[in-house]
Amino acid sequence: MSYDCIIKSGLIYDGGGNPPYAADLAIRDDRIALIGGLEAAKGRRVIDAGGLAVAPGFINMLSWAAVPLMLDGRSLSDIRQGVTLEVFGEGHSMGPLNADMRRAMAGEGTGFDVDWTTLGGFLERLEGKGISPNVASFVGATTLRIHALGYANRRPTARQLADMQGLVRIAMAQGALGVGAALIYAPAAYADTAELTALAQAAAEFGGLYASHLRSESDRLLEAVDELIEIAEISGARAEIHHLKMAGAGNWDKFDALVARVEQARARGLGVTANMYTYTAGATGLDAAMPPWVQEGGFEAWAQRLRNPEIRARLAVEMAAPADDWENLLLAAGAEGVLLTGFRNERLRAYLGKTLAEVAKLRGTTPEEAAMDLVVEDGSQVKAVYFLMSEENVAKGVALPWVSFCSDARSIAAEGRNLKASAHPRTYGNFARLLAKYVRDERVLSLEAAIHKLTKLPASNLRLRGRGELKPGHFADLVIFDPNRIQDHATFAEPHRYATGVHHVFVNGQQVLAEGEHTGAFPGRFVRGPGWTGWR
Repeated sequence: MSYDCIIKSGLIYDGGGNPPYAADLAIRDDRIALIGGLEAAKGRRVIDAGGLAVAPGFINMLSWAAVPLMLDGRSLSDIRQGVTLEVFGEGHSMGPLNADMRRAMAGEGTGFDVDWTTLGGFLERLEGKGISPNVASFVGATTLRIHALGYANRRPTARQLADMQGLVRIAMAQGALGVGAALIYAPAAYADTAELTALAQAAAEFGGLYASHLRSESDRLLEAVDELIEIAEISGARAEIHHLKMAGAGNWDKFDALVARVEQARARGLGVTANMYTYTAGATGLDAAMPPWVQEGGFEAWAQRLRNPEIRARLAVEMAAPADDWENLLLAAGAEGVLLTGFRNERLRAYLGKTLAEVAKLRGTTPEEAAMDLVVEDGSQVKAVYFLMSEENVAKGVALPWVSFCSDARSIAAEGRNLKASAHPRTYGNFARLLAKYVRDERVLSLEAAIHKLTKLPASNLRLRGRGELKPGHFADLVIFDPNRIQDHATFAEPHRYATGVHHVFVNGQQVLAEGEHTGAFPGRFVRGPGWTGWR
């Protein structure tokens, strides 16, 4: 027998959490053809994997690579870590789009034509242009709300909610994974539990998942977990907590109570799971430092309010005080714990890598006033890193059997325009950091358990077909790496540094990384969810 490629003498980690075993593996076309029994087989190409781990390609459960992949399909920061599937759709998704939404996206200067309207249309467009990783997406609850209501702070009418459910059903039939929400941001924060339950219910009809950035990850964390569990219970959808965390030192002791809530729900038969990244800091914008009411109506309305002295006075008080009705990340991190990482305005880029406290001091103002001014002057939400979590809780989360992993970041190249902005080091190091720090160095979990949580566990949660395991007949998404040498190198001071230790990566049977270098191959596909009409 002859094969397109034979990977010889590797240590096979099958993705199921089982102990590794030594065997050869053969690839034909886009599939794994055979594992073992290849002594007499011939391959057009042969890779010696002696001393290396051979595993299923890693799944990034929350990625912001949709727009970057339209501009550069290589996905270098993630491919170099072994990621072969990028999952989009935390709140915002690239469809469905109405005419106003298409115009707004085109006006953002993305660098490509917005020539689709549906989520499935976008993912097909992405596959058609040529990308190295596979891609999949939730349909965003925020996007659905904007489609039906714009940026208004009110409940949808019965007709509007029915229309939103109809859009969920269309997206699910096209291959969406479920519904994704992000509930601390406007206008998503305006949605109540009943609205979210109705959307999750429509996704559940197709086997879809409800995934959510919780309504609170700090002071009201446990109440927010209760809401997610309630949505799962009523809708019949499985539920996933996006980027599990306990934000703010006053909430670090809630870890055990959160785990107890989730495990009690799981014991009742609810499919509740979570994903996380392996850092003590999150990244978002300065919108997370301001209450949702000031952001109603979209960015221009928000910026206009920030120019009003009376509103600014009220806002300064609210930004500096605890609140029960919105998530204040500025208060959770403190101004000295907010690192500014992204500006559009060239004149503000001198502040990159400085904290909000440092910028306020340079400007002779308060952190609250500085945040307001920066948003207006930059014409954007301003990208920022918030130091919020404890290392102890990160390690405990890594070990939970129902937790998979995400970068919650773009996948980009350490070159060109990307170097003009800072970044969170998770962009380049999240998965390598897991395998280096928490597996090899600190032994928080075994290598086979970590690989299971990077592969079969998320594939099973998403109900993907033929992905996440090394089995004959499965798609040949593979990563070949050195467990003794894999290492993240990105830091907050120097974020644009690739991870090392991954030798080879295959996507759908084609090699996209060879000895750590990109091959120029773009075999990535739109990976469809359980409701896709093509399965029927």
